Amino acid sequence: MNNTDFEYLAKTAVVNYHNSQADSTDKNGKISTDDVFVVWMVRALQNNKALLSTNIPDGMYYEFTWSGDKQEGYLDAYKKWKNVVVRGAES
Repeated sequence: MNNTDFEYLAKTAVVNYHNSQADSTDKNGKISTDDVFVVWMVRALQNNKALLSTNIPDGMYYEFTWSGDKQEGYLDAYKKWKNVVVRGAES
């Protein structure tokens, strides 16, 4: 699968997941692929992986993996709970 097809498949998976979870009273409503952006993407051999997010301020981010051997994709949905600063040791 080329990068363009993979990116479209990953964005579509995020849209389908988000829209299936959106409640009719959700102030953000449903989204389209125009609302999804790729943060990072890599191809290794026949496999692809992307980290994605949306312009919805809900703290969600997504990981989409495509297995070229099995010809199937996997979507993981995560919620950011906290951002903690970790400082390195001073020399």
